[in-house]
Amino acid sequence: MKNNIAQTSDPTPTAIFDDGWSNAGCEPNILPARGQKGRGAVSNVDGRFERHIHQAVDDGWATHLLEEQEPPRIKTTLGIDGARSVITRNQSPDVPFDRSINPYRGCEHGCVYCFARPTHAYLGLSPGLDFETRLFWKPEAAQLLRKQLSSKAYQPAPIVIGTSTDPYQPVDRKKNLTRSIIEVLSDCQHPFSLITKSALVTRDIDLIAPMAARNRASVAVSVTSLDHRLSNLLEPRASAPHRRLEAIRKLSDAGIPVTVLCAPIIPGLNDMEIEKIVAACKEAGAQSIAHIVLRLPLEIADLFEEWLDAHYPDRKAKVMSLIRQMRDGQTYQSEFGTRMRGTGPIADLIAKRFETARKKHDLVNRSLNLDCSGFKRPCANGQMSLF
Repeated sequence: MKNNIAQTSDPTPTAIFDDGWSNAGCEPNILPARGQKGRGAVSNVDGRFERHIHQAVDDGWATHLLEEQEPPRIKTTLGIDGARSVITRNQSPDVPFDRSINPYRGCEHGCVYCFARPTHAYLGLSPGLDFETRLFWKPEAAQLLRKQLSSKAYQPAPIVIGTSTDPYQPVDRKKNLTRSIIEVLSDCQHPFSLITKSALVTRDIDLIAPMAARNRASVAVSVTSLDHRLSNLLEPRASAPHRRLEAIRKLSDAGIPVTVLCAPIIPGLNDMEIEKIVAACKEAGAQSIAHIVLRLPLEIADLFEEWLDAHYPDRKAKVMSLIRQMRDGQTYQSEFGTRMRGTGPIADLIAKRFETARKKHDLVNRSLNLDCSGFKRPCANGQMSLF
């Protein structure tokens, strides 16, 4: 803040304060976003449907004090998702399933690259910090699932749990929502698969293992990096890499087929770990493995660049250049067939290295070949059918 003295016709001097707005064109002095410990996104960028954009500006008052203070911690809140159904359908040729369940909206793991972040804009919330701090759950998910499965028109096929947000994020330790969903599927002998990056999945081995013994359940564990520092910055509230490897081992020892998803592969950041990740997951007991390259749809591109500025400013230009080389000069391509793999020499090299490592360690590609023949249709009132 500056204090200048302006001379006027009045002999009494008048104090004029610089409020932080530039004299040239009255452009505001926009303050840079400041990340919070334990959170992935650096800012709380407005969603694409909002009419107004909010930015912090320097008004000239005690800026030096703000810079010295830690930004206030944002607490996680949990609201209710009033959805009337829990099974979501898709027609994507890029995935080996056509239906899924996501017990939660938003995810406290805070993975900065999460492709589900833009969905928070539909709620009038930010894909940034709101996505990982303002969560919603479906308290009646188990009852709604039973009702959907009881429909005479329903035909069973593998259901994947956790395709958008993690079903085993920290809040599930208390809510046990994912376990209640698995209980319904087990009662009905309905095949399912789980996708997670949390060691909390081992809590439900007692339910998953009996289904896996009948080829009606499997688990996919996401492993992004073996580097604890990088993992902590990319996925601040997810299980540490060694905990995920331990979870793979426990699941495998219980007879549960485990697929590893090396996702996302970020050129210039974690692609140098491909061979080490594949070897470590094989040693832990994984049977199959697959990879997905980084996707930056909609607001995620800006959030990811902010994250690079905050944590890897020296690599930002290189990483973004390599990403664009995999996307025909863009940050993202949404076309089926290429959105998860990319195109061009960089994407081809990643795929080749991954395939070579996979074959070296005798791992197979990801599949979802689960048995649907034992499905027992429930009654809507919670009782099982006799026929």
